Amino acid sequence: MNSAPRTPTDWRDNAMQRRIRRRYAAERRFRLMGLLAVVLSGAFLAFLLGSMVSGGIGGFQRTQVKLSIDFESLALPITRAQLQGPGADLAISGAGLQGAVSSAAVAAFGPDGDRVIADAAWLKVRDAIRADPAILRTRAAIDVPASTDIDAAMRGTGSPEAEAIVARLEGLRLISTGFNPDFFTRADATDPGAVGIWGALKGSLMTMLVTLAIAFPIGVLSAVYLEEYAPRNRWTDLIEVSINNLAAVPSIIFGLLGLAVLLGTFGLPRSAPIVGGLTLALMIMPVIVIAGRNAIKAVPPSIRDAALGIGASRIQVVFHHVLPIALPGILTGTIIGMARALGETAPLLMIGMRAFIASPPQGFTDPATVLPVQIFLWSDEVSQGFVEKTSAAILVLLAFLLAMNALAIYLRNRFETRW
Repeated sequence: MNSAPRTPTDWRDNAMQRRIRRRYAAERRFRLMGLLAVVLSGAFLAFLLGSMVSGGIGGFQRTQVKLSIDFESLALPITRAQLQGPGADLAISGAGLQGAVSSAAVAAFGPDGDRVIADAAWLKVRDAIRADPAILRTRAAIDVPASTDIDAAMRGTGSPEAEAIVARLEGLRLISTGFNPDFFTRADATDPGAVGIWGALKGSLMTMLVTLAIAFPIGVLSAVYLEEYAPRNRWTDLIEVSINNLAAVPSIIFGLLGLAVLLGTFGLPRSAPIVGGLTLALMIMPVIVIAGRNAIKAVPPSIRDAALGIGASRIQVVFHHVLPIALPGILTGTIIGMARALGETAPLLMIGMRAFIASPPQGFTDPATVLPVQIFLWSDEVSQGFVEKTSAAILVLLAFLLAMNALAIYLRNRFETRW
């Protein structure tokens, strides 16, 4: 049976021209929507970064006043041997230095001298004594942090009384504003003028080390076994589906798991980097397994066949050929998983890492906190000083995350094999 000849398309027909115009219009709308999506995303990102930088730049600065102290008249009961021993800080604190600094502030700035300096100003004096014990026999002028009211007045947002004090101190050239290096060397405190990020940053680093040491080898070995050795049956499919589901489980569930198993069953120390690291390792391990399997699966089968063809054993094929080629993808997935773990707060709150920690941890079992939790704690404070410190800590966390992502990109480009 012969079919009727097909009528050639008349591109000049009006109906065909309308269809073409509608098709081009739909394409222009789709392209415009894509452009609007990119512009909107960029605007949100610019707003976020702009608000964080404008609000947090003040957290990296501090207002300090020059306090003159006559140490010789104070006659603090401290010996040179005490200053050189491990208990120097305790000896200085026990010598009544805090009260002496308050008295010196009253003598230098008048009856409202206590309002001028921060509660933690004596710590700066203590550090000065430790750095140069000879000042105990002299009269010295030391830059100490100003109080929150004076700091706000220096920025133009203080009370009229505080602004009057600032004007008087500026006239005497006893007050100044500059970079705050103590923000990167101190831990948490009750005074916003004395808080620092080092305790939380060190806790984050130690927690990430534990997370990496646990999650990376187990995740990579699991990926190798599932992709190279595991038989294809229903049990393997069940394991694969379970791993994929675990990657989507809310992070707070892993916090509950860590609370019940690590703290309740094994009795590990609460709010320690080792517990936080183990909990976060459980959370990101499925991500590493999935990324590792995809990277191993992407290795061309001809690599395996060629290695087996020249007599290599199965384990030699895996460790000498497959893993080196899959390494960029594995490392990229691992670092992105680590970046996710660094920004997590919920599971760490469940295991008690929201405690007030006034000193950096010295070991993996010492009480510690991490950057996201520290930001969460400071955000609950109503003082303007803590508001600025919160934004400054967010900037530090963002810089940390950007550095980890940059490392992932570098490793991927460094070890990537182009075919």
